[in-house]
Amino acid sequence: MRVRLQFSRAVTTVLTRGNTMPSFNAVVLLSDPRVAQSLVASMGHAFHSVRSVRSLSELRSNIAKNRAEVVVLDMELASLSDLERLSAEFPGVSIVCTHRLADETMWTTALGAGAADICPSDDTKSILMAAIRTVTATRGAVA
Repeated sequence: MRVRLQFSRAVTTVLTRGNTMPSFNAVVLLSDPRVAQSLVASMGHAFHSVRSVRSLSELRSNIAKNRAEVVVLDMELASLSDLERLSAEFPGVSIVCTHRLADETMWTTALGAGAADICPSDDTKSILMAAIRTVTATRGAVA
């Protein structure tokens, strides 16, 4: 229960700064099902729809089908060329990457390949905050 409360406070803080949050959709592809389940639950407080998928092909399909504005992509399940293709195929989608061993080199390389941010794969709070921050920044720039 304590973890859910922390997520709720983090989401509430971000949401109250901008007063309202439009209905955004997200798709999540993570290698650890427990982390994916926790992230989907916490993202449900800030996103209209959050889908968890198990493969890159399912990810692509769900981005289009659900008109996702945010993707959370585990780089242990995708290559940098996969990231580049996703970024090119879905140019309006913010891609938050995760990796178990995210270091400065990985971070720089992922950002260069089209990621909006990269976080450690087990840090659901950071992933949630990055997803909210990148989608609101992207949509704010468009508006």
